[in-house]
Formats: sequence, C-alpha cells, structure tokens
Amino acid sequence: QVQLVESGGGLVQAGGSLRLSCAASGSISRINVMGWYRQTPGKHHELVVLISSSGNTNYAESVKGRFTISRDGAKNTVYLQMNSLKAEDTAVYYCSFKSMPTMVNYWGKGTLVTVSS
Repeated sequence: QVQLVESGGGLVQAGGSLRLSCAASGSISRINVMGWYRQTPGKHHELVVLISSSGNTNYAESVKGRFTISRDGAKNTVYLQMNSLKAEDTAVYYCSFKSMPTMVNYWGKGTLVTVSS
C-alpha cells in the first residue's frame, strides 16, 4: 500500500501562482510514476502532468509552459509549481502514484485549487 498526502491548494487570483506538494509513504517501489490529475464538476479526471522515477515528464498541452513538476526522490515527494494560473485551472487536483511493474495506481484525497478571474 502507498499513502499520498497532498498540500498546497487554495484560492489565488488569475495570473498568480501556487505550489502543490505530494508526499508518498508506505511500500514505495523503486520504479514508479507520480503526478497530478485534476477534476472539475461534470468532467473526467484530466491528466495534468506525470514524472517517472527516472525524471521523464509528460505534460498536458493546456499547462505546458506554465506548470512545472519536480520530485525529491529521497523524500518520495513531488511538487507542482503552477504559474500564470487561469480560471480554467480551477479544479480538485489529485496526486497519483503508479507502481511499476505492477501498474497498481494509488490516489491522494485531492486538494482544491480555485483561481478567481
């Protein structure tokens, strides 16, 4: 089992910045993929960004150039720096952890990001 604890959500004005954190604990596989998804009412989970344990990243087109993911392997923590936030970035952001090679996915409880226009 892997437990994920997110922090850093909140209310920010359009054009502002927020930083999300997600700390993983438990049975951490050496090879894994961590990242963030988001969900707004009536929409499916939308991929925001993923980062592998080797550092490869995959960003959604809508956040490229504005969001940056990083990870601290020693702390099993990922960070999402969100700049130039827009109203459409408003969502609940969920941290994800996928163990390899089992492909078992774990989710955090979510943190709300609200961008006022």
